[in-house]
Amino acid sequence: MPETFDASAVVILVLGALVLLSAWLPLVVRRLPLSLPIVAVGIGVVAPHGPWIDRASAFLLQERVLEQAVEFIILVALMGAGLRVERPFGWRRWQATWRLLGIAMPLTIATMAALCWAALGLPWAAALLVAAALAPTDPVLACDVQAGPPGEEEGGEVRFALTSEAGLNDGLAFPFVVLAMTLAATPLESAWVHWLAGDVIWRIGCGALIGYAAGRVFGWLTFRLPRLKLSRTGDGLVAVGVTLISFGVTELAAGYGFVAVFIAAVTLRATDRSSDFHGAMAEFSEQIERVLMVVVLLVFGAAVGTGALARLEWRDVLVGAALLLVIRPLCGWVSLIGTKLPRAARGLMAFFGIRGLGTFYYMAYALGRAEFPDAGRLWAITSFAVLGSIVMHGIASTPLMAWADRRRRAAARPTRSGHSERRRA
Repeated sequence: MPETFDASAVVILVLGALVLLSAWLPLVVRRLPLSLPIVAVGIGVVAPHGPWIDRASAFLLQERVLEQAVEFIILVALMGAGLRVERPFGWRRWQATWRLLGIAMPLTIATMAALCWAALGLPWAAALLVAAALAPTDPVLACDVQAGPPGEEEGGEVRFALTSEAGLNDGLAFPFVVLAMTLAATPLESAWVHWLAGDVIWRIGCGALIGYAAGRVFGWLTFRLPRLKLSRTGDGLVAVGVTLISFGVTELAAGYGFVAVFIAAVTLRATDRSSDFHGAMAEFSEQIERVLMVVVLLVFGAAVGTGALARLEWRDVLVGAALLLVIRPLCGWVSLIGTKLPRAARGLMAFFGIRGLGTFYYMAYALGRAEFPDAGRLWAITSFAVLGSIVMHGIASTPLMAWADRRRRAAARPTRSGHSERRRA
């Protein structure tokens, strides 16, 4: 028996348990109205807390540490989401996606910011930060409603739209987070031109262009390079390399790396859609994402269990519930008016605005770089909304998406006249 307590051995033991949990739990919850994030948060809430757990949680919950950890998880998730996208870019083919990004997300931000200002009494900068951080559909926690892995059935318009929306809106919400940081320091009148030209037009355009170029270059290296093409390695680790290089180059050019990574992944997939190597890269990305997500959500659950939501007021709870139950569904529905999508498909796209790790990233990013009054309350408001989304959408995703898949397959069956219906849920 060792005479002293070996903390490193405990850390290794816990990490091993987390890896096994991330592999095993999806089998347990596959047919239940639960999700892996719900289980991970629940374990974190009820798990006994000791000094070493508290120290580990305190370390991970530091704003810069949390920012870097969640940033990496999101990047890996964006690569996996991009590799799942089968259809080429196009205005008509991606119509639902463009509407969710260009109409639903700005409407959600504007409505949520106004509500936070009017009902919660937050300053405009803080209200905009909360709204922008809660606006994106999360690519990490939305895995249960996303398109199928490469080589499998896409899953219909609902899964495609939610996958592509989650892949792009993290980066497209960034300008609004930056605007909130700007408002916290200077009046908008003296900064809006720089914000519009630099943080919106340049950084989004730069991310899109570099992402496309990176996808083309890595597509050639992976599938076209004679003799030494990367696909011959069969190693899914290639996906991580593509992710980090695309992100790093874009950030050095002052662009939005989240946008670049997703577009690079979609462009890479388009180079050779039939290759089995896409599946290997997507699977490896998903495994890394799942393990790291479980770690972060366990810590989040531990924080919830030790008073992270203590600052909440009843009005904060109502506003968070309004976002999940009214604002996002209504804005999503409005954005899809005029499309030929069935009502059921529009309803599911509007409802599944899943909030998650992207919110943590934006809050840590902004609060670590700008001064916002009462940051603890802002964390409590956003954490409650994320927790509510994890529970509500996690319970609903399995039965609702199974219903949508059955409806879509039934609509695709040939009719008596020999033709198949074109309606897709």
